[in-house]
Amino acid sequence: MKLDPILVEIFFHKVTAIAEEMAITLQRTARTTYVKEAGDFGTALATPEGRFFAYPKVMGVSGFLDSNVGPALSRIDHLEPGDVILTNHPFESEGLATHMPDLHLIRPIFHEGRIVAHAWDFIHSADIGGGVPSSISPRFSDLYQEGFQIPPVKLVKAGVMNEDVIRLYTANCRTPEVNLGDIKAMLAALQVGEKRVHGLIAQHGLQTFLDAQDDLAEVAASKALAVQKQLPDGTYAFWDLLDDDFNSKVPVRVRCELTAKDGRVHLDFSGTDPQVLAAYNIPTGGQRHPWLTLKLMHFIYSHDKTVPLNHGLFNNITVTAPVGTVVNPEPGAAVGVRSATAIRLNEALVGAMSIARPGLMPAPSGGIMIPSVLVEQDARTGARHVMVLQSLVGGTGARLGADGVDGRDSSLANQRNTPIEKTEEEAEATIVEYALRQDSGGAGRWRGGTGVVFSVRIARYGSAVLGRGMERFVFRPWGMAGGRPAEKARVVVNLGTPKERELGKLDIFYPDPGDVVTIMTPGGGGYGDPLDRPEDDVLRDVEVGYVSREAARRDYGVIITGSGLDRAATDALRTSMRALRGPPPDFDFGPERDAWEQVFDDASMLRINALFMRLGSNVRPQRRRELFERVIPDLPKVGVVPLHEVIGDIDAARRRLSAEIEALAAHVEAMDVAG
Repeated sequence: MKLDPILVEIFFHKVTAIAEEMAITLQRTARTTYVKEAGDFGTALATPEGRFFAYPKVMGVSGFLDSNVGPALSRIDHLEPGDVILTNHPFESEGLATHMPDLHLIRPIFHEGRIVAHAWDFIHSADIGGGVPSSISPRFSDLYQEGFQIPPVKLVKAGVMNEDVIRLYTANCRTPEVNLGDIKAMLAALQVGEKRVHGLIAQHGLQTFLDAQDDLAEVAASKALAVQKQLPDGTYAFWDLLDDDFNSKVPVRVRCELTAKDGRVHLDFSGTDPQVLAAYNIPTGGQRHPWLTLKLMHFIYSHDKTVPLNHGLFNNITVTAPVGTVVNPEPGAAVGVRSATAIRLNEALVGAMSIARPGLMPAPSGGIMIPSVLVEQDARTGARHVMVLQSLVGGTGARLGADGVDGRDSSLANQRNTPIEKTEEEAEATIVEYALRQDSGGAGRWRGGTGVVFSVRIARYGSAVLGRGMERFVFRPWGMAGGRPAEKARVVVNLGTPKERELGKLDIFYPDPGDVVTIMTPGGGGYGDPLDRPEDDVLRDVEVGYVSREAARRDYGVIITGSGLDRAATDALRTSMRALRGPPPDFDFGPERDAWEQVFDDASMLRINALFMRLGSNVRPQRRRELFERVIPDLPKVGVVPLHEVIGDIDAARRRLSAEIEALAAHVEAMDVAG
């Protein structure tokens, strides 16, 4: 290090305070519920090259620490004091913006004519145009459907607002007034960051300020490497599945191969499915990226909370993300629901780390983050009001020694609940229920956290309800070390009435006034054998409503009657259940994934994807869908019929798959010869 370690520690707290003051400024002066209540925003200070060296500990979105503003700035020919760069373009910014509702601002900070840092912030805007209100739909097949694309441009030039950019922007979104309010709040936050950096330089000198940036990264890298050495040397592979690509019932598989050596980690996502004609692609540019390294960041910080939050934390991590896959799509791909794939990808990373060292990681969480959106139309003017009702998540997975957290999950971002009073102040609709979901957490020696039940009664004609990031309707959050999988997600209209109807994986739904739309999120996976859970803990779960009496008996072998716990009957039942069941598995994926992977095992999928990647990106999606539907002819029925029942005869499906692989290989070879 160049500086005294004590001074470096002082700088760590000072620059963190600057990033947090920026966050406070942004959140307190913003207009939309997304920012003010849900906390879907971020602030940071970046090095002159573009990597973050200061980041808030608790405010805003936690997952963007590994971002890089350098590629976006490289698109600008000349930077001068007072400039502010705006972009939301996933490909022009090389993955800084990961979907277009996220508006990113960058303010270069000059000292004596030299760029010494950058102030950065982002917000998730209420709307950026596109085919649906709030701009995000899983069914979109390309970026052009998702809204107004803004390559890196100067929103402010030498301190003067670029009104042409503002006019273009407001003409291409449905909520221009409130969105502009958020942009003004972002500009204010950047000014705070610049002012505080100038103060820090005045106090300590420019060279000390620059040296501190380097030293903070060095400290973070050293501490992170020490934590990563908990991973034994070796290579460990794991994969997980999204329910489908929304436009078909074909699941989307993400695969992670983790190689650890002396604490250094390489993540190889080769073998992951090709990019899809839907909004589930993650625009990473094939580089180390926040959506690829998020779970490692959580792992490192959970084991050493003294690690400075900066880019150095990732210095001993490298990645391979092949172009043309869902983790590195070609430009123009739809990316609006990239978070759903990122969650599944990071759960695959959890699985790989758990194979490397059992007990190191918790079971997966509910695996979803659903910004539930309500659109109401003014009957007199026809104007549409777009608002977030609630950012819905499931429960966290259980871990060795502790149950999961009920109804909360910060594994993707530390977003907050939106107060019901705030929602009902802005909307005519009424929230009729927001509660923990009984029996949704995976059973285990340590129980997975429960999901939630969220119900809204519609008031106005012309209303629409949108849900994004909806997953786990087919494949359950899996259990670990003998723990059981959690319950799947559901979306229902008019639950418990003669008009009840399953809506499934929601895109946009137009309810009638008086309809009640209910979203039920999954719980987290269980950890450890449920038959080893202390019976008094099960009794307490039943008493507070986390677990029903029926589930206590079925999953835990605990018998609870009207007079309380029947210990003798419980002992007898648990003994018989152990004898019938045999030893529990290391991973319990549930019947749906077990049946799927009896047909589409890892070796088969690696070969299939290798062959598909030799085809052009324009033909892959259709050929992929045709292959899977020929192997499983009833696949389109999934959602009405459970997947394991749709698959039917495993041996017959395997024979069809073998024939399809050979036919695909012959086709690819013929194309290579012809080409």
